[in-house]
Amino acid sequence: MMYEIIATTTFGLEAITAKELKELGYEDLKVENGRVMFEGDEMDIAICNIHLRTAERVFIKMAEFTAKTFEELFQGTKAVNWGFHIPRDGKMHVIGKSVKSTLHSVPDCQSIVKKAVVERMKEKYNTSWFDEDGPVYKIEVSILKDVVTLAIDTSGVGLHKRGYRENAGNAPLKETLAAAMVLITKYDGSRILLDPFCGSGTIAIEGAMIARNIAPGVNRTFESETWPNMSKEMWAQVREGAKRAENNKQIEVLASDIDGRVLRTAMDNARKAGVDDIIKFQKLPMQSVRSRKKNGLIITNPPYGERLLDENEVKVLYKEFANMYNNLNDWSCYTLTSFDDFQKCFGKKADKNRKLYNGRIQCYYYQYNIKK
Repeated sequence: MMYEIIATTTFGLEAITAKELKELGYEDLKVENGRVMFEGDEMDIAICNIHLRTAERVFIKMAEFTAKTFEELFQGTKAVNWGFHIPRDGKMHVIGKSVKSTLHSVPDCQSIVKKAVVERMKEKYNTSWFDEDGPVYKIEVSILKDVVTLAIDTSGVGLHKRGYRENAGNAPLKETLAAAMVLITKYDGSRILLDPFCGSGTIAIEGAMIARNIAPGVNRTFESETWPNMSKEMWAQVREGAKRAENNKQIEVLASDIDGRVLRTAMDNARKAGVDDIIKFQKLPMQSVRSRKKNGLIITNPPYGERLLDENEVKVLYKEFANMYNNLNDWSCYTLTSFDDFQKCFGKKADKNRKLYNGRIQCYYYQYNIKK
């Protein structure tokens, strides 16, 4: 069966997720703020969950309509044939969000949507009671400027949860954002990759996984795997295909940090991700990083004062970072920070910068010596 599929993203990553989808063979993409929409079947749902590196979740879009009253919300929801997708024993859990809309009370909207879904399910299954002890169907009601989108979450736990990072540092970078940072550089493993502020190792690990073509979701499970219309054989087939597509490229990834405790966590994460054999971890202050190699690539997310350092410490650190980078001839440098005066401290204007969000923090991705 064909569905309208929604891959949700963090703001600023929509184009990157769309490019991923195009490389997976999907066409006629519709890109909007925070989401990319396209058509696909059950196997496409499995493929996207297992392969997408920068998407947050994969949804099946059920309906879209305008609602300014609770009655309009109820009737619009009840008009959807929920029983076609949800079995009689399905556990129906409703989540919601509302932005710039008349119906601004999210708990009330969730309650009304759940009631409307149950009423339609009663008609389908000719019963007045549901035990809801079967597979989970998480329904999202999203209202933006009075336009309601109803969708079912196929992912369950967010796609940034690859399964390798049970532990993180004090200011962890989301795996999906780290993957986007790497993809923006067009890194393919042919250059040496360095993160001198590696923390729990997320950028280095995502870079290694991209170069080795290791699908980010290949070693985890998804909510829709428990659904009766999503066969276990199909999921196994998609995972097997992903495994076959992996490569054994000779790659050099360097990751260093001044904190030995967090470095041990990074090494453990790399082992769980299956890339510990190609990442060289080193306990080293950024100021001491050196390399005789040419044409390398720095991708990093240094401390920027939101949680770890005060403003003066950040300024000193970034000046020292610039001194370290100046000793690396012909290297490219990509740095994510929310610090407004980064370019001033770094001593040079970036060739390019791009607005990205680290959680709720607005950052800029400064790019130096971009390789064509």
